[in-house]
Amino acid sequence: MNLEDESFNKHSSNLIEILGKSLIDSQQVSEELKDWATSEAGYLVNNISLSRALRSLAFYRTVIWDVFTVELEQKQFAAITMLDVSKIIDPLLDEISAEFGRVYEEYSNKLMKIAYTALEELSVPVVPINKSVAVVPIIGEIDTHRSQLILEVTMEESSRLKLEYLILDVTGVPVIDTMVADNLFKVINALRLLGVETIITGIRPEIAQTIVSIGVNFKGITTFADLPTALASIDLKVVHK
Repeated sequence: MNLEDESFNKHSSNLIEILGKSLIDSQQVSEELKDWATSEAGYLVNNISLSRALRSLAFYRTVIWDVFTVELEQKQFAAITMLDVSKIIDPLLDEISAEFGRVYEEYSNKLMKIAYTALEELSVPVVPINKSVAVVPIIGEIDTHRSQLILEVTMEESSRLKLEYLILDVTGVPVIDTMVADNLFKVINALRLLGVETIITGIRPEIAQTIVSIGVNFKGITTFADLPTALASIDLKVVHK
């Protein structure tokens, strides 16, 4: 790191000033030091990795001790004084390291949450066919959390796109048991309140047998074996290449 860098010099001088105050009263500078660490970490987190940030802190430690060493030598302080200074300064520098770690972890969790939310939304794609019809291809298991996501996304998109029909294609759903069926019914009933007719497609023969054997009743719900048949039922043409 370049000591001539103006920003670095400013941050270093601020830290040295705070640590200098700590030699007089370490309790009073604790909050000021935390504010400095939070501000510094907030800057670093958007520019460098945590490992580099900790290396920069190690450099701060070296610079600070160089400054104090010169001061102690010039004033001919005893070695015991140096030890006393170390007992005050080192824990404060450790607090800065901990604050750096906390800010980086918080930032990392925030990024992960954003990425996870984006991934979840991609797992429930609403694909418009025309101005009034859209298809939602569902792939993978439908648990309670995902069913809630399907409900939220389909209602939001149906309202935004002003849909009349929404086709839920469950070809990629491995199992449809009582819980999954109940979750699908909730989505269908909620969309019905918005004036959207929901059609289910892609129920495979083995899934149909399971549904019958466990007594799940799909009465009143429009279902088709595949997507082309469903589209044809609402007077849409599917072009097969």
